[in-house]
Amino acid sequence: MSEDNELKLTAYRVHNTPSMPIVPASIQRTWMSQTNDRFAYRCLPLTIANQHGWFILNTHKIRVVWNGGSGLDALTIVCKAGPKNTNVPAISHFGDGVLTWPLNYIFRTPPGYNLWARGPSNYAKDGIAPLEGIIETDWSVATFTMNWKMTTVNVPVDFEIGEPICMITPVKRGEAENFIPVMRDLSEEPELKKAFEDWSASRNKFNADLARRAPEAVESKWQRDYTQGVTPTGQRAADHQVKLEIRPFDGTTDKFVPTGEPRV
Repeated sequence: MSEDNELKLTAYRVHNTPSMPIVPASIQRTWMSQTNDRFAYRCLPLTIANQHGWFILNTHKIRVVWNGGSGLDALTIVCKAGPKNTNVPAISHFGDGVLTWPLNYIFRTPPGYNLWARGPSNYAKDGIAPLEGIIETDWSVATFTMNWKMTTVNVPVDFEIGEPICMITPVKRGEAENFIPVMRDLSEEPELKKAFEDWSASRNKFNADLARRAPEAVESKWQRDYTQGVTPTGQRAADHQVKLEIRPFDGTTDKFVPTGEPRV
């Protein structure tokens, strides 16, 4: 791809103060690492989604408690650690138990591309849920905020230093609207029907072999056809991905850099 055709995502720092770092999203999730034999990482759709964008990382250890009210004072936010002489990155701005993270960036995407801001994919956090937004960052001159909605009352929720509080992914504007949804019976596509039946039979046999502790199935542990991008008949996908190579932002000069891996 030539330089003129490169898809660039630019983050402009608004204020000359340490900003929350932006890093390629990690494949790791704590709950996935804690599954038996790290079994969850065998699900390729999960791991691809984990990496599909960039994390914005928290810079302070904060604790937030919601008393159930709708006012701005219904949230209590306490900073327990973090860089000195910098503001606590989360505030009560909207009320109704919404925790708001102002972001010190104006983002620019190529013409026709939005930026999808959401919580880290496949990331569960007790007591609070991320809210999602899609922003037209190819023209907007405003910053935007990342927001989380408290779901429990009088239960403390902690955000750690280095924890991702936002995940950003460019999406092409209007693309979902351009799709024409169609419903059909599988019998109308004999070739696809046969391929599905072959896969189903293969899956049933593997599960039966695994249940009776057949040595080959036990050694394999799971079927790898999808991970390898191949059908049960050996047909290979033309453009199969097993990992993403999300590039880091260049020109990063922030003084604050979290130590260790992002807490996910």
